[in-house]
Amino acid sequence: MGALFEELDWRRTPMGAVSLRRRRDPATGADVYEVKLDDDFLMSSLWTAGEVELARLGLAALDDDGAGLDVVVGGLGLGHTAAAVLDDPRVRSLAVVEALGEVIEWHRAGLVPLGGRLSGDARCRLVHGDFFAMARTGFEPAPGGRVHAVLLDIDHSPRHVLDPPHAAFYRPGPLAELAARLHPGGVFALWSNDPPDDAFTGTLGEVFADVAAHVVEFPNPVQGGTSANTVYVARTPAGGPQP
Repeated sequence: MGALFEELDWRRTPMGAVSLRRRRDPATGADVYEVKLDDDFLMSSLWTAGEVELARLGLAALDDDGAGLDVVVGGLGLGHTAAAVLDDPRVRSLAVVEALGEVIEWHRAGLVPLGGRLSGDARCRLVHGDFFAMARTGFEPAPGGRVHAVLLDIDHSPRHVLDPPHAAFYRPGPLAELAARLHPGGVFALWSNDPPDDAFTGTLGEVFADVAAHVVEFPNPVQGGTSANTVYVARTPAGGPQP
């Protein structure tokens, strides 16, 4: 049995102090991993349903006969979205873009439960970089920077961002630049901690051909009852020309 609480790492970054903590859940006896940025909780292994559904719903929106899929995940966290992507046998390559190199180091050092799996899968690359910049310039390694799906879990929601410059991304112009990085019939999916936002759904509809907001409910072991996240899934037209 390990300690009831342990701070596995703490680093000062340009975005603030990032920390990885492990604590023992008194109700279940299981280890809970938590990521904080200053006093803001970014991720807890108690709640991963929304992160998994981001991958499942996003990839499910692609053509059923699709194979050799190239996927980008924005935001590594504890790795649950990335692991769910790798569960799909159609996936050929996965690039997980993470702005905090410290988070990538946690995975490569095996400090988080999924670190060994992600680091050991030849399809998966952990990329230290700015997702929002790459959304403008293109994603590697696909030819022309085009991919089949982009799954984003960085901000709390389009209205509650971790860093003020991120807010500009959730507007028609930058979203159109991202859509240009997708193959015809490609998918952009976004995790949000807020309820469905009709205004943002409308913004997505200005850029993408098909848009849906899915409510993902899951048990809340702390407060009891259920909690919910939102996963937006937007798809580009399927009939466009190939790059």
